[in-house]
Amino acid sequence: MAETGRAPTPRFPSPSAGAGVHRSQDGARVPSPVRERDRVRGATPPEDPGPSPQPSPARERGRVAAFTGQSVNLRPYERRGIRQRFALLAAALVPLLLIPPKAQAAAEPPLSALTLVGPPAIVFKAGRDACDGADVPDAPARAFRDAAGAVVLFGMHYRIRALRGPDLDHLKLDCAVVLDSGEKPDPASYDDRSWITATWTEDGRHVAALLHHEYQANEHPGRCPAGSYMACWYNTITAAASADGGRSFARRNPPVVVAGAPFRQEVDQGRHRGFFNPSNIVADGRWRYVLVSTTGWDRPGSDQAAGLCLFRSEDPADPARWRAWTGTDFTAAFPDPYRKPVQPAVTCRPVGPFPGPVGAVVRHRGTGAWIAVFMAKAGEGFARSGFYWTSSRDLMAWDTPRLLLEGATLYDDPCGATAPLIAYPSLLDPAAQGRNFDDVGDRALLTFASLRVEGCTITSDRDLLRRPVVIRVWP
Repeated sequence: MAETGRAPTPRFPSPSAGAGVHRSQDGARVPSPVRERDRVRGATPPEDPGPSPQPSPARERGRVAAFTGQSVNLRPYERRGIRQRFALLAAALVPLLLIPPKAQAAAEPPLSALTLVGPPAIVFKAGRDACDGADVPDAPARAFRDAAGAVVLFGMHYRIRALRGPDLDHLKLDCAVVLDSGEKPDPASYDDRSWITATWTEDGRHVAALLHHEYQANEHPGRCPAGSYMACWYNTITAAASADGGRSFARRNPPVVVAGAPFRQEVDQGRHRGFFNPSNIVADGRWRYVLVSTTGWDRPGSDQAAGLCLFRSEDPADPARWRAWTGTDFTAAFPDPYRKPVQPAVTCRPVGPFPGPVGAVVRHRGTGAWIAVFMAKAGEGFARSGFYWTSSRDLMAWDTPRLLLEGATLYDDPCGATAPLIAYPSLLDPAAQGRNFDDVGDRALLTFASLRVEGCTITSDRDLLRRPVVIRVWP
């Protein structure tokens, strides 16, 4: 039974945590919380969850205690200070509103409506389906069809395995590790901890993957005097590729950096830094797009605003070709600062009304509209905590977010949770026409994780769930 000894950390740190206020490229200040609250007035309520009572903290503790008696040991992640890490994370997630004025939501009326129409069903249950303690839902679900038409789905932890099956209704975890994390102390190797957070394939055999890579300097002696997770956190988007339909992935040597901060990990310690949490990749004609979060940074001649950067490429198989939107064109590149000195870079212009990473973005087949889902915390420009959706015609101007599913998320304080937290929303249509599940019809599955809490600890007792959603888009 594998034990890594290091605690799991949520893949959704806010782009603004610890960052201070960054100016947008046109020098305007970010919107105020009052203006942000005005934007989301009238958000639609979620479906009535029914008569089932919410579990009490005592019942939750009992369920977790029962869970840890299973044959699979999921407790090793709770060692070495996970309580402290999540307390630090919760404190760091307070200032979420760093969206430049040009990235605000478009005016009414709304472009789409999403409605939950059924109860949750379990896709994967850690205590029942895990191969070892590394198998917990820890990223939004990403799926594709391989060359034989079978479904491959990622969304697990940094010892990366895939769920496989003939379709989305019959998925089972494959215990073969497709890509492991080396936990190496050299930041230039980009092999500390990695998650597959986006995939793209044209033929089902050759698969390009974007990796959320965390260099956790606090875990490597002498690399970060601050010594705490968020203060030492240095994040980069890297790449891996598969030539066997996702059975195995390999990184290039030297590693390819898709998006990195223009400075090395020892710079600006004391706050988290870099690019993180790519959305899934979507197609529009000959182009492929992905939304990537950034913390932003201050550099003479190259101040980057925090928010969501829209990247574009003609060929995801060549990870060096991704470029971000600058406000006028797709020319911003963020290369590896360890390979050669990085000159002051052209920066990206953040898009959308997003307070943090986008869980997924899909295109509605009937109308061509884009729909994105994400999670947000109450009191930071959003009326209630939970999953929200927003829609767009061009991936840049998005309408007012609306509540899809209410519930405490990873942005909320786990100490006050009376029910499992929800996280990592994604939208998947079993009838998707594209091999990469980047399109939806009038029905889809909201796929997400449920994370149980014990006291103030977010445990490894997690389920991957799905709920049917009806989608309506106005022409």
